[in-house]
Parts: sequence; C-alpha cells; structure tokens
Amino acid sequence: MNDIIQNILVITTAFLAVVFLVKKYLPKKSKPQKGCGTGTDCSCH
Repeated sequence: MNDIIQNILVITTAFLAVVFLVKKYLPKKSKPQKGCGTGTDCSCH
C-alpha cells in the first residue's frame, strides 16, 4: 500500500515540476502594448 502512495506522490511531484519549468521558461504570449504616453516622440515605431 505504501508503494502505491509513494508512486503517486512521486509522479505528481514530477508532473508539477515539469509544469512549473514550462511556465517559467517558455515565453508568454504578450498582448499588444498600448501607446507609450501622450508624447509622439517615444521611439515606439
């Protein structure tokens, strides 16, 4: 019985670690940024 629980915990921990690393290192899809202010000379273009 302990082997089953231990295996479940190991698999769950490994899965969570992989999810964490994927979220940390893969770039997020960023939304288009809004204007950089009221001035027209902002070097945005």
